[in-house]
Order: sequence, then C-alpha cells, then structure tokens
Amino acid sequence: MRNMKAKTVANVMDAIVATAASVKENARSPTEVSPACTVQRRSQKRHRPPVERPLPPIAVKFLPRVSAFENVVAQIKSGSVAYSLFALARLFLEKATRHDVQLTAPSESPLFQLGENGAVSVDRQFLERNAFRFAQKDFYKIDITETEPIKGNFTNVARCKLSGTLLGPTNHHDYQRRLRNLYEQRFSRRMSFADYQRQIQIVTDPAEIEKWKEDARKVTTFSTLRDETPVTFSSATETERHFQQHYLPDLVRPVSELVIDGPASRRLHDRVLNRLIENEWTRETRSPSPMMQELAAWFRESGVHVFRHRHGMLFVSSIYPRHFRHEETGVSSQVRTILEAITAKPRIGRKELADKLIVNLSAEEAERVKMALASDLRWLVTEGYVIEFNDGSLDLPRAKAKPAVAAAVSAANESAEEVVAVLASSTESNKQASAAADGSTTEEETEIGGS
Repeated sequence: MRNMKAKTVANVMDAIVATAASVKENARSPTEVSPACTVQRRSQKRHRPPVERPLPPIAVKFLPRVSAFENVVAQIKSGSVAYSLFALARLFLEKATRHDVQLTAPSESPLFQLGENGAVSVDRQFLERNAFRFAQKDFYKIDITETEPIKGNFTNVARCKLSGTLLGPTNHHDYQRRLRNLYEQRFSRRMSFADYQRQIQIVTDPAEIEKWKEDARKVTTFSTLRDETPVTFSSATETERHFQQHYLPDLVRPVSELVIDGPASRRLHDRVLNRLIENEWTRETRSPSPMMQELAAWFRESGVHVFRHRHGMLFVSSIYPRHFRHEETGVSSQVRTILEAITAKPRIGRKELADKLIVNLSAEEAERVKMALASDLRWLVTEGYVIEFNDGSLDLPRAKAKPAVAAAVSAANESAEEVVAVLASSTESNKQASAAADGSTTEEETEIGGS
C-alpha cells in the first residue's frame, strides 16, 4: 500500500514538472534570441552613436569686424585694383578675429546672459548653476599665497577621475574637506555623494604626489570688489554662497539679440551654442552669400564701388568701370592697340600684354614704347576703361556699362610723362592688400582676394 502511494506521488510530481516545462516553452516569445545574440545586441547598443538633440531656432549671422573692415577699405582706396567680393567674404570668415557673431532668438525662447557682457546660454538653469565659476573674477579679488611645505612621507594620493583634481592622501587631515568642496562645487547636481566617491582613484605616481604637495601649499582667499568694506572668505564654498545670496538674483537676464566678438564666440560655455555657430560657420564658408551681402552694403556706405563682371561675379574697387567704345572715338594708336589686345584675350597679364605689344624693336625704341605703354595703361585703369584685378590681370568692363565720355579721350596723349613700372609684378601691392584685414591684429600676410 505504501509503495503504491509513493509511486502515485512520484507520477504526480513528474506530471507537474512536465507541465511547467511545457508552459515555459509555450510562453517563450517567437522572437526570443539566444544569449549570444543578446550579448551582441547589448554591445551594439553601447557603441551606438548618441542622438544629438535638435538645435534651438536661433539665427546666426556673421558680421565684418569694424577694425578689419576699415583696414580693407583703406587698402582698396589706396590703389586702383579690383578685388573679388566672394574672396573677401571668405577672408573675413577665415579667422575669428575678422568677424563678429550676431545671435537672434525668438521672443518665446530667448537667450540668457550673465550681466551685460558675461556668459551666454540657451539654458537659464545652466547659467545659474555655473554663474559663480563664470563670473567670480568680476565680483571677487582672488589672492593665492603659499604656506610652509607639507611635511611627511606619502605613498599615494586620491584623484578625481572626472576633473583630474588631486585631493591628497586619504589619511591627510584636509582630504575630506577638499573632497566635499569639490563635490559641492562641481558634481552635486548630477550625482549623489556616494556615486561621486566611486569616481575617486588612488594613484602612486611620485610626480603626482609632488604636484599635490605644491598645490596644497597654496591658500586661496576671496575678497569682495563691490563693497565699501571688502569681505574676505577663505574657501570657494563660502564665497559661492555669498555670491548666490547677494549677486546672482539680479545677474541673469533674458536677451533676444546680442553680438559676440569672433574669438569669444569660439569659447562659449554652452555646447549647444558652440555647435550652432560651428555648423553655421561651416555652411557659410562654403557659400558665403550672407557675408557678401553684408560686405556689399558696408562697401557702398564707405564709398567703395561694387560692380558685376563676367558671369555676374561681384568685385569691389575704388574706381567704377566704364565701357569705352574706342572704335567710335578717335584715340591714339597705342590706346587702340591696348584695348584691342585686351579684347582679344580677356584677363591678360601685364607682362604678357607688354610682350605682345613690344616686339622687333631696338633697345632704345623698346624703352620709349614701354614708357608710353605704361602711361596709357595707367590712364585707362584710373579712368575705369580697363579693370586691373589684384592678381595683375587686365580686362574690359562689361559691354552693357554706360559708354565713356568721348571728350576724356584726349587726356591719353597728355599723360605720357607719367612713368610707372608697367611690367613689374604686382606682388608687393598684393601683399599690402592681403595684410589689410589683419592690420590692427596681426602682421600675418594672407591674400585678400582672388578674382
């Protein structure tokens, strides 16, 4: 009887186990994968590039820096050559010292700035959290003094993996204070203190130990700059608390539009604004139409002529080009020959033009013709009948330009005594022009424009 009961219980248990296995098998999802596939998917997820958040609707506009623009205008007005507006626009965009950045935000989502000229961000809370770090030098005088060298033999020091800050040996009397201060200043808003303690590593490098000893000797004090009687604090934590109570409430202000100088625009604390400006700069460098429009308006206001040439390309010059119908006006044979040679080969160089016109002549005759050619060519360029580009090439204005006044032609023969170096390379002039944009900031020579 007992054997029968035991056998019955065993059969029931087997049935239960079989049923559970069947239920588990049926419950398995059709899409269930093996452990190896699961590990592979997790690995792919870890290496998946982060999804970038969409950039805010802030308009970015690059403006010529006034000092650089004035230097370029002075260079253009000092000569008679024409510069490509496209090349000039790229020149101003090439270096941050040559342009400013204008940011315009919609009224419903303005920008935020610390004071009148402080840090800028799209996030007010970000500015408030970091206001002390960004603006402490505007409100406090920071003094650093050195105490006696630290005594004792230390075999290791603790270092923050997130910031690289050396906190000292864990058994040093000042370790806990430095650890707590660093946490409260930099990381208290992103993690708990227990999580932060896991980011502390122990290093045994002797060089790191010596570096900590030097840093630990330095004592920093903060004294207020805006009080009649300065108040001095011995720690950054106390100073930040004072800053938040007395200065921060009225410091952050909303702005809808502001202009930042070029170098500062590349060092913004807000990564979103940095990425926004970088993207716009990359796009506009490839196609600088907005900068070209801005420069064209500024040049016209400065008395510099902006005109179109072949293929509609825009150029700027101190001389406005005028079409000269030499075939309908009595001119000297030398002037006619120059114009016909340039008509036959547009963008001909000065040296090539001279080689084409001065042939089969004696040395004395060639010198005389060379002087006359210089005089006539100078007259044609200064009157606008011939365009001289900054690369030394020559061309005639577009045919649809207004015809020249015929009475001015007689001046061609009266200026024969004006001697210029016609055939000399225009390298020196180009160098002076190319350095104009950097006249007040750098002596580096960069080509101002190519036609």
